Amino acid sequence: MEPTEVARLEGSDLFQRAAATADRFLENIETVVHGKRDEIKLVFAAMICGGHVLFEDVPGTAKTVLARAIAQTISGATPSRIQCTPDLQPTDVTGLSIFNQRERDFEFRPGPIFANVILVDEINRAMPKTQSALLEAMAEQQVTVDGKTRVLPDPFLLLATENPIEYEGTFPLPEAQLDRFFLKTALGYPTIDEELQIVEEQRHGHPLSWLEPVVDVDDIRALRDAVTTVYVDPLLQRWIVELVRATRNLDEVAVGASVRGSLALERAARAWALLDHRAYVVPEDIDRLFASVLLHRVVFRPTFLAEARRVGWNEAVEGIERKCFAAAPRPEPEPAEVRPVPEPVPVARDQH
Repeated sequence: MEPTEVARLEGSDLFQRAAATADRFLENIETVVHGKRDEIKLVFAAMICGGHVLFEDVPGTAKTVLARAIAQTISGATPSRIQCTPDLQPTDVTGLSIFNQRERDFEFRPGPIFANVILVDEINRAMPKTQSALLEAMAEQQVTVDGKTRVLPDPFLLLATENPIEYEGTFPLPEAQLDRFFLKTALGYPTIDEELQIVEEQRHGHPLSWLEPVVDVDDIRALRDAVTTVYVDPLLQRWIVELVRATRNLDEVAVGASVRGSLALERAARAWALLDHRAYVVPEDIDRLFASVLLHRVVFRPTFLAEARRVGWNEAVEGIERKCFAAAPRPEPEPAEVRPVPEPVPVARDQH
């Protein structure tokens, strides 16, 4: 795409409206979730790409607040929360049919999955049978109960959490379900100044009580349309595929990222560029999103996991990133074609 074409796209009404919508959305969320703009952008990028987010985080880091704030920011959207426990049944999530004595027929009572923004708290505490009930909802945006398929609301964003400290009595998510999550991130603790601000703000109530919607469902659909117009250079597309393939060839990895990883990284890069008011993807977008989008899709060998426990997970993951970027180096732009300067044509002089 020529630079003039990119500039024309950035100046289009569709792109300008989408960028303005994104700004309103992010600024509204930041009035209740402080100091986490990058993490909020990640979640928002997942939503406009039709994906879902896995948080591996300690309790009390505003995950529930974030889910409720997203729902309240979108006019007409409904939030829901599912607290996972070992006795949670699939029908507790999807809903079930109950016999109505007055009507002499069964009627369907929808479960908490029928919402726009769902927080699934401590998903790894649910039994595998209940975890699998979420697979169809996440992948197809629908559930099947009593042989009948029911479509879930749109937009549909599922935020699931895992506690990285306590694993007793938990059921690790299978690789097939981890691959359904668009990205994995963590909010983490606020800084001391941000925590002081939170304490001060909540003296007379929670800021969520005053949060007003600033976008509607049509705005979210327009954002999705705008993401598809963001330009990704063929060199960067190839680099994305090479990075994903590099995860399959590391000694530390038993199973690398699937093709879903390539699709997710490319879509996430488009959304990230849009949130930065760009109609084109740059290599830094892919650098930033690599770990969040890909590493939870990778099955590591026991030797790597033992080393990660010794040196720390963050340091071990950084080593994996370095190896992937070394195996698939950042592409350099092709130099402009240099044409030879033609030899001057001798001019015949008059012999007079």
